[in-house]
Amino acid sequence: MNKVQVINFKTSTEQPLVSIVASERRVEGAPEQMLWNKFIDSSECLLSGTWSSDVGTWKVDYSDRNEFCYLLEGAMVLISENGSRTELTVGDAFVIPVGFIGCWQVTEPMKKHYVIHKVQA
Repeated sequence: MNKVQVINFKTSTEQPLVSIVASERRVEGAPEQMLWNKFIDSSECLLSGTWSSDVGTWKVDYSDRNEFCYLLEGAMVLISENGSRTELTVGDAFVIPVGFIGCWQVTEPMKKHYVIHKVQA
């Protein structure tokens, strides 16, 4: 009998991990973030779940991962290191590819579903 189960994000009941963006990464504000890890594969290269953040801006470096996101609530801007801006809001789905360096700017408290694929070196 197969013991593999489908993971339904809507019916999960685990408590979130709560954190504040590390001071060395902060550009503006000190946003509280909540993370509900729903799935991590056995290689720990594929992760998915739900994440939320208060308003703020912080530096990001995607040198080791791709991330797919679907915005459930709020609004944000991704700002690349060359200054280009991508504004995103509720219902938007997007991918941040390996190599993106820049900032996350949360302009309205937001929540997203995510899938992260870590790249093996």
